Amino acid sequence: MTASYPALRLRRTRASAWSRRLHAETVLTPADLIWPLFVTEGQGVEEPIASLPGVSRWSLDGIVARAREAADLGIPCLALFPNTPSHLRSDDGREALNPDNLMCRAIGAIKDAVPEIGVLTDVALDPYTTHGHDGLVDDAGYVVNDSTADALVQQALTQARAGSDVIAPSDMMDGRIGMIRNALEAEGFANVQIMAYAAKYASAFYGPFRDAVNTRGLLKGDKKTYQMDHANAEEALREVALDLAEGADSVMVKPGLPYLDIIRRVKEEFRVPTFAYQVSGEYAMIETAVAAGAADRDAMVLETLMAFKRAGCSGVLTYHAAHAARLLNA
Repeated sequence: MTASYPALRLRRTRASAWSRRLHAETVLTPADLIWPLFVTEGQGVEEPIASLPGVSRWSLDGIVARAREAADLGIPCLALFPNTPSHLRSDDGREALNPDNLMCRAIGAIKDAVPEIGVLTDVALDPYTTHGHDGLVDDAGYVVNDSTADALVQQALTQARAGSDVIAPSDMMDGRIGMIRNALEAEGFANVQIMAYAAKYASAFYGPFRDAVNTRGLLKGDKKTYQMDHANAEEALREVALDLAEGADSVMVKPGLPYLDIIRRVKEEFRVPTFAYQVSGEYAMIETAVAAGAADRDAMVLETLMAFKRAGCSGVLTYHAAHAARLLNA
C-alpha cells in the first residue's frame, strides 16, 4: 500500500455492529409508528382481508385487544377505519354523523380499556356513502366542495365528542381544515389535534384499502377531481401551506414510498411534523414479494420504514406496525 492512500476510510466506522449503531444518522423506534386498524360489527369477529395478507377487520373486542397489544409494543397511536354495514350507507353518508356509529363505539371502547394510547380517526365520507366517494355528489357526479366540508365538520365534532385524540381529514376538500379547527375550538376541544392529509394523491395504490372498507365495488368513476395529480409536486407544497395556515398541527403525504421526494420537500420547506402513510398497495407489494420468495419480510419492512424517517418523517402509518415494533424491540 502506498503512503498516498487517503487517511480517511469511510468503511472504518462500518466495520462493527456497535460502531454502526453509534454512527447511525437516523433512528427508528416503535414510537415512530401508527397502526391502522379496520373495525367491523359483531362480537369475536376477525375477518381476514384477502388483498391484505395478515390484515383483518376486527369487532370491538378485537380492536381493544389490538390496542393493548400496541401499548405493550410501545406503539403510541392507532388509526381507525370502519367497515360500515351496507344498510347504513347512503348517498349523503349521514351515518358518519351518528354518535353511536361503529367508529365512535370503537373510540370509546379503546379509551375505556387503554386510555393511554392515542386514537386517530379518519374524517371522510367514503366509508359511509353508497357511491364510495369522500364527499357529497351532485347530479352530474361531481364531488361538491362546500357542502361536503360542512358535513366533515359535523363528522369531526362527532368523533371528538367520542374521544378522538387526532382528527385526520383525508377527503382533500378545500378549506375544511380551518372549518374543523374553528368548530373544535368553539366546542372546547382545543387539545384535539388535526393531522391533515395535506398531499393525498389520486393513487393506484389504494385498492386493498377499498376492499377493507368495502368501497371498491361502490366507487363511481375516480377521485381525480379532488385528490392530487401524481405529476405535481409544487401543488403539494401549496396544499400543505394552506392546511398549516388553517390550523393543522401536522401534515401527511399519501402514499408513501412513491412520494419520498414530496415528503422531503415538505419537511425542508415547512419544518413541521410530517407523516407518511405506507398505504395498502405498498403493504401488499411487500407481502406478495415475500410469498413469492423474492424478499425477506423483516429486512424489507425495516428498510422501507427507515426510508420514511430518513426522508424527514416524524412518523409512519403502516400495516406492518406491530411486526416492525416486535423487530425493533427484540
